[in-house]
Amino acid sequence: MNTKKKILFLVTQSEFGGAQRFIFTFTTSLSGYDIIVGAGPEGNNEKGLLVALEKKGINTRHLKYLKRSINPLFDLLGFFEIKKLLKIERPDILFLCSSKAGFLGSLAGKSIKIKKIIYRIGGWTFNDPWPKWKKKMYILIEKYTAKFKDFIVNNAESDRQQAIKLGIKPKKEIITIHNGLDINKLEFLPREEARKELKIENSKFVVGTIANFYPPKGLEYFIEAVSLINNKEIKFILIGDGEDRPKLEELIKKYNLKDNLILTGSLLDARKYLKAFDVFVLPSVKEGFPWVVIEAMAAEVPVVVTKVGALPEIIQNGENGILIEPRNPKAIVEAINLLLGNKDLIRKISKEGRKTVIEKFNLDKMIQQYEDLFSIN
Repeated sequence: MNTKKKILFLVTQSEFGGAQRFIFTFTTSLSGYDIIVGAGPEGNNEKGLLVALEKKGINTRHLKYLKRSINPLFDLLGFFEIKKLLKIERPDILFLCSSKAGFLGSLAGKSIKIKKIIYRIGGWTFNDPWPKWKKKMYILIEKYTAKFKDFIVNNAESDRQQAIKLGIKPKKEIITIHNGLDINKLEFLPREEARKELKIENSKFVVGTIANFYPPKGLEYFIEAVSLINNKEIKFILIGDGEDRPKLEELIKKYNLKDNLILTGSLLDARKYLKAFDVFVLPSVKEGFPWVVIEAMAAEVPVVVTKVGALPEIIQNGENGILIEPRNPKAIVEAINLLLGNKDLIRKISKEGRKTVIEKFNLDKMIQQYEDLFSIN
C-alpha cells in the first residue's frame, strides 16, 4: 500500500519562468513523495516544463484550458478541468504556483475539500506594470481567494509584508521562503566555449541578461542604456524571447543598435552561457526572487540589479552586486562603467556573490523549509 503523501503541483503555463524553474528544481530534488505536475498548454514544447519533468520521470498532466490571459470561457472550463483532475488524483497537498493557477486551483480545491492548499507566489501580479483598475482587480482576487488557501508562501519578504498590509490573509499563515540552489549541480560552459556558441568570441567586454521578454523585466530600459553607451568594445546580448520582442526590436532599430546588441532568442538551459558575460544586468520593474540572479552569482559573474522584489534581500550594494533604481537607464550605464574600469571591484563582487549563494540561498535549506510546511496538520 502506498503511504507516500501525494502532492499535485499546478502552474498556469509550461514556458520556463520563475515558477516553472521552482517546480523543476524542487520536484526533481524531493524524495519520499508521490508527485504530479499539471500545467496549461502555453509553452508546452520541447523547451517547456512538462517535457523537462517527463525526462526526469516525474508524472505530468497536460491541461487544455489553463491559460495566462483572462478569458471567462476558458477560465470556467479551466476550473472544471482542475476540479476533475483533483477528484481523480485526490492529492494530500495541492500546491499552486502562479496567479491563475492559484485562483482557479484554490476554488476547485475548496469545492472538493482538499486537505491542504499551499499557494507559492513569486511576485504579486498586481505589482506588474498594469493600469490601476487592473491592479485593484488582482488585489481583490488575491484577498478573496486567500481564505481558501491554508498557506501562502512568498519568496520575498517585501512581498509578504505587502500582502499583510493589503489584508491578503490565508487560513493559517503567510510566510517567506527564499529560493535555493544546489551549486554543485549547476553546469556552466567555460567562458570561451560559451562565447563561441553565442558567436561573440571576439568581444572584449560582454554585458548581458537572460529573461523572458515580458513587461515586468524592464528590458526597454536596458536597450535605452545601451543607446547611451558610446563604447564599441562592449557587446550587449539578450537571451530570451516573449511577447515584448517586437517592441524591443523596434527600439533596437530606433537607436541603430543592431551591430552591438544581439537578441539570441530562447536558448535551452540558458544559464549555462552565463560565464560568457563580464557583467549580468537585470533591469526589472517587478520581481519575486529571480533564479537567474543567484545563478549568475554562482557563476561568479558580477550582477547589476534593480531594487525590486527580493533583490535588496539578496544584494548588498557594492559587496556582492550592484543595486540600482528601476526604470533608470542612466543608472545602468553608471554601474556598467563603474565595473568596466575596476577589475578589483569585479573580482570582489564575483567572489562575494558566489559565497552568498552557498551560505544563504542553498537548495537544502529551501527544501527543509517546505518539508516542514508539508508536515503541519
